[in-house]
Amino acid sequence: MGGFQQEQALSVSQAVALVNRSLKEVGTICIVGEVSGFKGPNWRSGHCYFEIKDEESTLAATIWSSSYRTLGFELEDGQQLIMRGSFDVYKGSGKMSFIIRHAEMAGEGQLRQQVAQLARKLAAEGLMDPGRKRTVPKFCEHIVVCTSYSGSVLHDVEQTLARRNPLVLIDTVECAVQGAEAPASIIRALAIAAKARPDAILLVRGGGSFEDLMCFNDEQLARAIAACPVPIVTGIGHEPDTSIADMVGDLRASTPTAAAEMIAPSLSEIADTLGDRGLRLGHAMQGLLAVKRQALQALASRPCLTSPYALLDERRRDLAHVEERLSAAPLHLIDQHMSRLKLLSMRLGARARHICHAPAALVDRLAAALSALSPLSVLERGYAIVYAGEGRVVSSYRHVGIDEALAIQLSDGRILATVTGTQEKEIDNG
Repeated sequence: MGGFQQEQALSVSQAVALVNRSLKEVGTICIVGEVSGFKGPNWRSGHCYFEIKDEESTLAATIWSSSYRTLGFELEDGQQLIMRGSFDVYKGSGKMSFIIRHAEMAGEGQLRQQVAQLARKLAAEGLMDPGRKRTVPKFCEHIVVCTSYSGSVLHDVEQTLARRNPLVLIDTVECAVQGAEAPASIIRALAIAAKARPDAILLVRGGGSFEDLMCFNDEQLARAIAACPVPIVTGIGHEPDTSIADMVGDLRASTPTAAAEMIAPSLSEIADTLGDRGLRLGHAMQGLLAVKRQALQALASRPCLTSPYALLDERRRDLAHVEERLSAAPLHLIDQHMSRLKLLSMRLGARARHICHAPAALVDRLAAALSALSPLSVLERGYAIVYAGEGRVVSSYRHVGIDEALAIQLSDGRILATVTGTQEKEIDNG
């Protein structure tokens, strides 16, 4: 054993366990590092295995599937993270790994994550819907610029408007465009600008870092822009920069200068447009006049206008011919129709008698049968109907009592009587 005693030697698993116990004593720590070698969650388990590194070292890292689902963002190579977790040594390979329990973006990445979350929230509320946004007039006569008076942004906007269309009236409202106080300052400036009732408000700022432009990603500012009664055109930063204010605003320009160009078409463009439309209108009028001229010529060539007297003579001849036909026709037509009416009347009478014969005979038979069944016919043959005092028909001598009043119905009237006695029918025994 080279001088080492047998009992001093550890097995590999014992050594791994010893290291693991030592690492457990370190407990939970926070590490800042860059994601490297991330290939997404394991397709079977959902766990994530990758590395975190800095300028000098690389460390294996693991996020269990349950922890990864609660991160709130997708991991990608190059992300700077602040990670909280503990060390662990895998028993099978002896490989040490940092088990990440929670992670969040560090530096600008964290800010971008916050902005993305706010953008999703406002989008879900409909603040970014195109249908909600106001229409910016194509020809603005009065605008208000909200920006900082320091720097060249305001000067660039005024120069652009003066060059393109000096007829546009420009007002300005100063506000901070960077720092913690900027959102409240911009909100106040927008309120002041809206009171002037301009055609549009320009909210502009020059370029800067992501952190410099963070004031335009403020939730309260976004809601103030959405609630503003005047259309807002944003020109914040440079082309790649897109803030939440741009998303909520009514029209986004890539730069402050581009914003000024959008709301003020140049006089030369207006003159060219008017000239082009004037030519098109002239051509359209010429075409319309030509069509009307052809229609008038066609009307003027009609005989009623070229030879009105000849047309009148022709109409007189037609009327005379019709009058001759009408004067001869009535007597002949009347005789013809009268003969036809007489024939139809005879056929109709015969048909009516034929149709009514069978029903009339049936009615006579039914009337005779009904008369035979009528109680009145029976009464006429000498029979009578006896009614008790309550109006019930007496059908048996047992149904009446002594001194009970009766009414005897005959064919021509009634007899009122009182029962003095009853007698059972005598049965002839032969």
